[in-house]
Amino acid sequence: MQEGRDMEDRRVAAVRRFTRFYTQHMGVLDRKLLHSPFSLSEARVLYEIAHQEEASAAALGSELKLDAGYLSRILSGLARRNLIEKRPSDTDRRRSHLHLTPDGQAAFAALNARSHGQTADMLASLSADQCKRLVDAMGTIEGLLGAQPPHRIPYILRPNRPGDMGWIIQRHAVLYSEEYAWDETFEAMVAEIAAKFVRDFDPAKERCWIAERDGENVGSILLVKECDKIARIRLLLVDPKARGLGIGHRLVEEALAFARRTGYRKVTLWTNDILHAARRIYQAAEFRLVEENPHRSFGHDLIGQTWELDL
Repeated sequence: MQEGRDMEDRRVAAVRRFTRFYTQHMGVLDRKLLHSPFSLSEARVLYEIAHQEEASAAALGSELKLDAGYLSRILSGLARRNLIEKRPSDTDRRRSHLHLTPDGQAAFAALNARSHGQTADMLASLSADQCKRLVDAMGTIEGLLGAQPPHRIPYILRPNRPGDMGWIIQRHAVLYSEEYAWDETFEAMVAEIAAKFVRDFDPAKERCWIAERDGENVGSILLVKECDKIARIRLLLVDPKARGLGIGHRLVEEALAFARRTGYRKVTLWTNDILHAARRIYQAAEFRLVEENPHRSFGHDLIGQTWELDL
């Protein structure tokens, strides 16, 4: 009996020793996580909202095992800082879900990059074999303690930062050349759109969103000011390696939510009839086709289309 209790005590002590070591090693004991404005709990709530398309307070409380009153205070604080907002559900307008605002997306992207960098630095000090042993051991811990597979979208949305416009131009040029055999004049047009966005950027009325997966850019969209009441969607792109995840729909949804919040009355866009995947996204968002015109562009005979959505 005593021997059994002694063994249990040693196991408990070993687990507690490990948790003390790991929390100290990763810096989560600091009042603010990774020298950010956020506590560990706030950062985790931001993480969950960033990785769920339709987050709710009830689901967050269940997922994170947080007291409802404590979670409510966290959510209220994040809302006061304009980091999160409630939006009506697409499927049931009586319900609302939590989303990151553009400010929240920027704040989370910065925090996520710091966390990624800290972990990468830790792993850089280990050999390949040591990294594998560490990751395998963590997987064993998760498995033994009953960790459930995460039900999260495998990407985040964030505002653009230096270098992203170059990526947008490059990926458009390469993908449209590979998939549609469009020539360099298309790359020139994309470069002109991107340059104008940067040069004439109106932060109150315009936005760019980048979809990022595992630290790699995989999608983009711009919402630009056409006039005081009309916005235009430009440069929607989803990289082939990330297609099928709903990124295109999510990018359009974010752009439309920003347009409504900003006071636009209409959103318009121009595309070509052969871009079937993009057209399905616009149709799902209830855009209507208002004009078609044949034109010779990018080395091909095409049919240009103008689509509009009244907000």
